[in-house]
Amino acid sequence: MHVAIWIAQHTLSASISLTLDALQLANQCAGRTLFTLRRVSNDGLPVALDWCQMPVDGALPSAADADLLLIPAIGARPERVIAAQSQLIDWLRQTADSPQQRASLCSGAFLLAAAGQFDGHRATTHWRLAEQLRQNFPAVQVCADALYCADGQRFSSAGAQAMLDLCLHLIARQGGSALAQQVADLLVFDYGRGSQQRFGSLLPATAHDQPVLAQAQQYLQQHYAQPLALEQLAATCHCSTRTLLRLFRQHLNMTPGAYQQRLRVAAAQSLLRQGQMSLEHIAEQVGYQERASLAKVFKQLTGQTPAQYRRHD
Repeated sequence: MHVAIWIAQHTLSASISLTLDALQLANQCAGRTLFTLRRVSNDGLPVALDWCQMPVDGALPSAADADLLLIPAIGARPERVIAAQSQLIDWLRQTADSPQQRASLCSGAFLLAAAGQFDGHRATTHWRLAEQLRQNFPAVQVCADALYCADGQRFSSAGAQAMLDLCLHLIARQGGSALAQQVADLLVFDYGRGSQQRFGSLLPATAHDQPVLAQAQQYLQQHYAQPLALEQLAATCHCSTRTLLRLFRQHLNMTPGAYQQRLRVAAAQSLLRQGQMSLEHIAEQVGYQERASLAKVFKQLTGQTPAQYRRHD
């Protein structure tokens, strides 16, 4: 399979290197070339990423003969990248009738969606961006809980290590599930794991189309462990408390306090997954003075006690 990976200044280097490493490792384990890899940029020139100058093998049109075109992650503000990448989007639209398979990693789904590549198809992205993808592109069947989607000639992965889930799926298609398992073992990765639901079911997406609300959400995401002072939050967002409450009710169907509680429980879930930190310490870390306070809210929002969540995770 000939794979072309599109690279631009906005793409995240980790998603590029992770994909290249996994597919090259599959070639090594198979003892033959299952994947021929090519990096392309819009103009064929090297791309300056955050920490390096990424060489490429050609310009975007040279990817036309690839079996699979892969769009890496583009960060947490995909709307900005869409506005800057009209050349890619136009090319994708012009070649939409091609039999070429097309795939996205994490937020890269927004670029394929903007070009109509996911219309009528199932697709996924990072759980924090799933609702934004659904709202911006209603023709896409967004599967918010999926780690990856394979729908005909279209593929997509959720965020972070879910990129590996998609890579392993592609490896299994080319070389069989035993090879995919071998690659997963070498990468110390759980092949065939479940969904991303546990990471995102508590939290609504950041409302990027509502700047004041998005600012409030981002502030709470950074300060969830601190006591909530509604007046201070409103002042930070340069609005009245009445406006802030209205925005939360209208777009998130909850109060700022309820949103903060969900942030705290999501943080507690993460700490519970990481190891054997005591519940008292976890409660303190996420902003509760007592273990019982965390346990009560945790049970209300998840249907489980923290101890049950830790055992079943």
